[in-house]
Amino acid sequence: VTLEGTLEPALSRWVWLVKWLLVLPHLFVLVFLWVAFFAVSVIAFFSILFTGRYPRSLFEFNVGVLRWTWRVSYYSYAALGTDHYPPFTLADVPDYPAHLDIAYPERLSRGLVLVKWWLLAIPQYLVVGILAGGAATARSGTDRSATWGTGGLIGLLVLIAAVILTFTGSYPRPIFDFVLGLNRWVVRVVAYAALMTDRYPPFRLDTGGGEDVGATALPS
Repeated sequence: VTLEGTLEPALSRWVWLVKWLLVLPHLFVLVFLWVAFFAVSVIAFFSILFTGRYPRSLFEFNVGVLRWTWRVSYYSYAALGTDHYPPFTLADVPDYPAHLDIAYPERLSRGLVLVKWWLLAIPQYLVVGILAGGAATARSGTDRSATWGTGGLIGLLVLIAAVILTFTGSYPRPIFDFVLGLNRWVVRVVAYAALMTDRYPPFRLDTGGGEDVGATALPS
């Protein structure tokens, strides 16, 4: 799972106050996309159970939904990392400052598909509940969430960054790096719970806008 974001150097001091209104068209579309995401995940569940494979076209669609969601989240209150309006597309947009991708698994365990999205992921759900807020806890993966990172620790840190941005015109880089690491953790759990990988999400905070920028492992 790869999640990246490039902090825009000259962010508006005030636009963040109205982004909740600006993203409403995206949220309207994402509601339907996440209904489709859930339906596709159910189909994929049975496909993996009987064949050990996640249909490629369905996989690419769900990656696209996650990619679209990340762009909207990055623009709005999961990061506030850019003022460039998110494009309406499932595809990756090279010149947009937020990117998400998940490597396609050629084979998936038919046994794990029965337990990983609920039993094995419970410890991760508890962590995500703190990072992204209780409302987003178990709604990642095969459930109904349309956004992530708008509450909990992520939301609090983004709010602090927004207030600092308002008064100083600068987004604190340490907060941005930390927020990206938290979002990265959440998305890994989403991908695992959505049956898109068998690799268990690491209990590790990879901070920074790019992957492998600053890996911080929790004590074993």
